[in-house]
Amino acid sequence: MSTETINGKINGHHLNGLSVDEIGDDHLYTGLNTPMKLDAHKMSDQEKKERLTLLFEEVLDVLGLDLNDDSLKGTPQRIAKMYIDEIFSGLNPNNKPKVALFNNTYQYHQMLVEKDISFYSNCEHHFVPIIGKAHVAYISSGRVIGLSKLNRIVQYYAKRPQVQERLTNQIAEELKHILNTEDVAVIIEAKHLCVSSRGIKDDTSLTITSYYGGQFNTPEKITEFQNYIKS
Repeated sequence: MSTETINGKINGHHLNGLSVDEIGDDHLYTGLNTPMKLDAHKMSDQEKKERLTLLFEEVLDVLGLDLNDDSLKGTPQRIAKMYIDEIFSGLNPNNKPKVALFNNTYQYHQMLVEKDISFYSNCEHHFVPIIGKAHVAYISSGRVIGLSKLNRIVQYYAKRPQVQERLTNQIAEELKHILNTEDVAVIIEAKHLCVSSRGIKDDTSLTITSYYGGQFNTPEKITEFQNYIKS
């Protein structure tokens, strides 16, 4: 593994010839889009489950586990189903939430805040959980979105291998596109099990990321948004 290298640029820095060992536990953020192969959706979900089942059988076998044991014999299938239908379902664009907008008939032109949206994601560097909550806000440009759809958008982008910075920006960009406004804000607080359960094993730290667009990118609006979150 130490001979594997990553080529290209990450956040503007050239990484040609940089080994995986040299990168270590650094969380690299390569861009807004989740890194996907061009033929990522060539196989059906069922075909992916069947292939993953075989691969997980091999993984468990390499680990020395007895797949004939009643407790383990169904584990490869369970993992495959969980990967496709649940924790990585956000990789399939067919699962993207269908969003309907409504006229802002109440003429409400202040910020709308949906806070403490729980989500579970997975770190794309170690494939262990990221557990957190998102706070999102927007100011209507004439149309509004159903409140539950804000939760669903967060969940959709969380259910894929992620980097927290990318997740924050993906949620913000999606809301900007749907609502046709720059006036969007997102704050994410999360615990990364790649930090708390392995490596440095720090179980008390949290990672916080934020996005402030349009009217939110002022000290007054940032303070107002943060006060709502704290209340």
